Amino acid sequence: MGCEPPRRLERALGEMYGDAAAADWLAGLPGLTERALTAGDGLTAERVAAPGGRSSLVVLVRRADGTPAALKIAPPAARPDLERAALEHWNGWGAVRTLDASEAGASGAGASRPDASGPGASEPGAEDAAGGLLLERLHHEVSLRSLPEAKALLEAAGTVRRLWVEPPAGHGFETVAERTARQSTGMRAAAEADPELAPLVEAALAARAELVEGASELLLLHGNFRQSKVLSGERAPWLTVGPEPLVGERAYDLARLVRDRAEDLIAASGGPVTARRRVKKLAESLEVDQARLHGWTLFRAVESGTRALAEGRRQMGEVNLEFAGWL
Repeated sequence: MGCEPPRRLERALGEMYGDAAAADWLAGLPGLTERALTAGDGLTAERVAAPGGRSSLVVLVRRADGTPAALKIAPPAARPDLERAALEHWNGWGAVRTLDASEAGASGAGASRPDASGPGASEPGAEDAAGGLLLERLHHEVSLRSLPEAKALLEAAGTVRRLWVEPPAGHGFETVAERTARQSTGMRAAAEADPELAPLVEAALAARAELVEGASELLLLHGNFRQSKVLSGERAPWLTVGPEPLVGERAYDLARLVRDRAEDLIAASGGPVTARRRVKKLAESLEVDQARLHGWTLFRAVESGTRALAEGRRQMGEVNLEFAGWL
């Protein structure tokens, strides 16, 4: 089977890591995929899932007994070892289930955090971490975004609440405070480069400082939860995929969901009112403090917006920053 990565993946990796680093990893992708396939017990590749995601290649496969599965190949910098650790801890509860963990050969969640800056970076365990993640197959073409907005938000809320559990002992996940401190550096750089962004960035950083100081929860979080990360399944109607796991408070995890379909809100005359209503509704339905959800939504919208601008995704950056301005 050919292993042609979707154009969306090629473009996204270039935006995130730089064209040279992305090209290096993509050049080795056929070999990585072949190694992962032969490491499995009788895996047969069917086709590459397209358009696919922005951070990994997903190959639809069948196991020796004919069971359908999905083989996910991600760069070491995406920390597939931590994704595996979170999925195994959830053990299929609200999330896609891992299959035969020993086959992928990824390092565990206790591994030290890398200093890698791109998908081609070298680090201890990087080769294993890039080996592959064998998952139960979901209907990758059917996500919550296929539902009407109100129904999608309801199903999303029911799914994400299942993920908020105590993290495993001795885990290697970063905290919300650690991740957002790292992200703050890029936000400050964006404000220095474009003074017009400074008021929004300052408001977002001020909100973060207050939220981190008052944080009290340390639960396992998805890290990038939104409607497109919840897919239709056979074992359960909806299961989440693609975690970027960390530990912290539920309001942080819920904040990305608040601005789902932001482009539709921008186009609507009542966008600002709808956005604020969403914060209130989601906070109430999941028993999350509304002020904390508001603050994290502001921070994450500004962070996403400034990062998109830095990666050359101007339209997405402007949408996120306009959404943040409503808050």
